[in-house]
Amino acid sequence: MRRFFIDNNIARAKTISTEFYSDPVFFEESKGKIFNKAWQFIGDKNTVKEPGQCHPFTLLEKYLDEPLVLTRDKENTINCLSNVCTHRGTIVVNGPCKISKLRCRYHGRNFSLDGKFMSMPEFAEVENFPSPDDDLKVLPLFEWGNLLFTSLSKAFPYNVFFDDMVNRLSWLPLHEFVYRGDLSREYTVNAHWALYCENYLEGLHIPFVHASLNAIIDFGNYSTELYRYSSLQLGIAKQDEYSFELPLSSPDFGKKVAAYYFWVFPNMMFNFYPWGLSINHIQPVSINKSRVSFITYVWKEDKLNTGAGSGLDRVEREDEEVVEAVQRGIRSQFYKQGRYSVTREQGTHHFHQLLAEFIQ
Repeated sequence: MRRFFIDNNIARAKTISTEFYSDPVFFEESKGKIFNKAWQFIGDKNTVKEPGQCHPFTLLEKYLDEPLVLTRDKENTINCLSNVCTHRGTIVVNGPCKISKLRCRYHGRNFSLDGKFMSMPEFAEVENFPSPDDDLKVLPLFEWGNLLFTSLSKAFPYNVFFDDMVNRLSWLPLHEFVYRGDLSREYTVNAHWALYCENYLEGLHIPFVHASLNAIIDFGNYSTELYRYSSLQLGIAKQDEYSFELPLSSPDFGKKVAAYYFWVFPNMMFNFYPWGLSINHIQPVSINKSRVSFITYVWKEDKLNTGAGSGLDRVEREDEEVVEAVQRGIRSQFYKQGRYSVTREQGTHHFHQLLAEFIQ
């Protein structure tokens, strides 16, 4: 029996219990039951442009805290590896570098750039050595254009999370999108990570919270499409506002699309605008604090600061204010669950169903 029940019929359903946001047990369980199984954005190919380059990073720092490293080997293949030595568990790569092999500075164990064990001093007498356990763990890697994603387990292949988005936008030349650190931002939001996600997943609040966005988006034609582990909110521009120049090959050809708002379970948002892409990566820090990264890729510089993709910092601050108010409100003894708008909160209902499914 599931610990949370979300009725499949949105007209009958109640929102997930506030226990999910307030009980430390569920925050901790979400590490293994949700985040270990899902896929996460880990950067792009430009962090390891050339063979021999290595880029260490921590996956979901302060939550999963998993040390990983990206490498590009001599065959020009990008690998995502555990960055923990299989001898005594120290970190192998301590900073970005260009090397011919990975060498643990603690006891000199060597690995090739694809993670295979190579050599170890003073181990000639060790029986049944080396074994596959002495290789660095190789994690699955999904490449979409220059974007890279990984998962800590093989519970789900990447396609069940990403195919719907990739297929919908197959016409988009993602390899032309250029990362812009100067336009990227990081925010600390004093709220549970799931509260931030469910706010993103419904357009019902737009007329009430985002006056500037509401002036650009045709709210009457705003729609939500649900997939197995993702969803799309399609923002249609008002008559004189900027929109995509869609090719005939696009399934949305003929529509005045201002923005594609894709969400991938559990914590990634991909906001495509005529100027490029803003990835929102929501990272749990504590039960009532999240780190929100806005990662910017520019496609068409001349369209920056236009249409639905303008004023993103302002929109974020408006979202923070309401989400932090919800964080305060869910602690009330008088609130446990609410109901859904059948026409506007399909995405949030879908998200709650997935949370109930994974946390059982």
